Amino acid sequence: MMRLRILDIVEDTMVDGPGFRTSIYCAGCRHQCKGCHNPQSWDFNQGREMTVEEIMRIIMADPYTRGVTFSGGDPMYQAARFAELARQIHRRTQKDVWCYTGFTFESLIQQDQRELLAEVDVLVDGPFVESLHDPDLLFRGSSNQRLIDVQASLYSGETVLWKPDIS
Repeated sequence: MMRLRILDIVEDTMVDGPGFRTSIYCAGCRHQCKGCHNPQSWDFNQGREMTVEEIMRIIMADPYTRGVTFSGGDPMYQAARFAELARQIHRRTQKDVWCYTGFTFESLIQQDQRELLAEVDVLVDGPFVESLHDPDLLFRGSSNQRLIDVQASLYSGETVLWKPDIS
């Protein structure tokens, strides 16, 4: 049974993407960005193991959330496991999937993480850069980070930035 290393699951948050969301914080990150808001997530041995089904029960228990966000740590270090979770979210709910990573989109499509990218709607990419920190940025911490419409990017072969629905 596939297990993910999870630090925490926060329900009904509004800081990790649009609308009310379920945010899943994973353990493990090698980026170790200076000024990281979650340095306790760097240790790959922190948290607890959870199955995809255990996490899905939590996600499905709240029908009013708009989406699910993978954060961390960096979910790309558990890409195959998060890909399976994202597949289940898309199969069993109408929720969108966002993912935060310290990698760039362009580097991820060249690596083994493409399986997870295929299941992500919006990717917040790039390391947090303390000197570029801007508290007024939408859903990201530093100006080098981008909000990428992953499906449009994979389809077009070019990086397409996500645009918020302001209707």
